Amino acid sequence: MVSIHQRIFEDIETRIMAGVWQPGHRIPFEHELVQEYQCSRMTVNKALSALAERGMITRRRKVGSFVASRQIDRTVMDIQDISTEAELAGHDHSYRLLRRKIETLDGATAAQLGETTGADILRLHCLHTVDGKPNALERRIIMLSMVPSARTESFASVPPGKWLLDMVPWSKARHVIRAVSADAATARLLETERGKACLTLVRQTWQNSRTVTHVEIIHPGDRFQFAGDFHSTERGIPDQAPRRSSY
Repeated sequence: MVSIHQRIFEDIETRIMAGVWQPGHRIPFEHELVQEYQCSRMTVNKALSALAERGMITRRRKVGSFVASRQIDRTVMDIQDISTEAELAGHDHSYRLLRRKIETLDGATAAQLGETTGADILRLHCLHTVDGKPNALERRIIMLSMVPSARTESFASVPPGKWLLDMVPWSKARHVIRAVSADAATARLLETERGKACLTLVRQTWQNSRTVTHVEIIHPGDRFQFAGDFHSTERGIPDQAPRRSSY
């Protein structure tokens, strides 16, 4: 027998998945659901909390619950260029260059990258917007010894990830995904609250053991998720469906 809180969960989930309730639609207030299902407020709260954990609704204190905006999935194992990824998912993408500066690599950053202090680098900060809302803050370092043509590239209209994919081969990549809290500057650019949970991808690529680029991409946690589809091989080893790699 299905519990009441599970029935509430499934009823709301069905309306969302069927498109009856679109992103931004207000879910009935808790007291309305209590009356409709003839149950306790705790039961209703349990169902709404489960929906929020699944990313299907967002809950705002003293305002109510709303159908969450559809997130853009990004595969965990293979990262595509942000602009291409958004367009393939049917979203409008725009891009703004916030900072472009040629610098020399300081000791701390050189140690982090495994490179030599004093090397010339290009430091880029970019903001990616999807469907009119900030979706990613990109902070990137390009090693100019490996990519000398980047020294004269303005990146005014072409995102660096897409440019690098077209221009520079790489032989090895590593990335780390972690949760961070938005600081004041990040929150302002991503139009979210200070301290709000964000998903951060840190990615470094190499060509013949030399760093090509290092990038940190910060996404608002409520507008983005990482996902992957996996398939079983004949030997029973999980294998991901092939996807295009990028910087």
